[in-house]
Amino acid sequence: MERRGENMRRIRSKGMKPELAVRRLVHSMGFRFRLHWRKLPGKPDLVFVGRKKIIDVRGCFWHQHRGCIDSHIPKTNDAYWGPKLGRNKSRDKENARKWRKLGWKYMTVWECQVADVAMLSAKLRDFLDS
Repeated sequence: MERRGENMRRIRSKGMKPELAVRRLVHSMGFRFRLHWRKLPGKPDLVFVGRKKIIDVRGCFWHQHRGCIDSHIPKTNDAYWGPKLGRNKSRDKENARKWRKLGWKYMTVWECQVADVAMLSAKLRDFLDS
């Protein structure tokens, strides 16, 4: 149990592999962005100020991607994990509501989607060009 706690404490909220992959892809497409812009609720991952668009990269486990194999709730200590992961989902919904209210469009990129670069590239271009 102590080992799992230590592993979980090492997980950061910024600069993780899926986010870095999306950043490299978007940058290679010629788009420029701000990172974790504090002027918006929730400090979204990639912010395109001139376009008023946001790309939020989420981990499938931490944000409970529905239907994804990685979005399970651990069997040990479910009294802790259930509410914790539920709060993450609630916070995501609240941030999205605030972004829409402020006139921003947003796209969520899930960790499991990063592997299919061609599909992700097309989705990102469609979102950013629209």
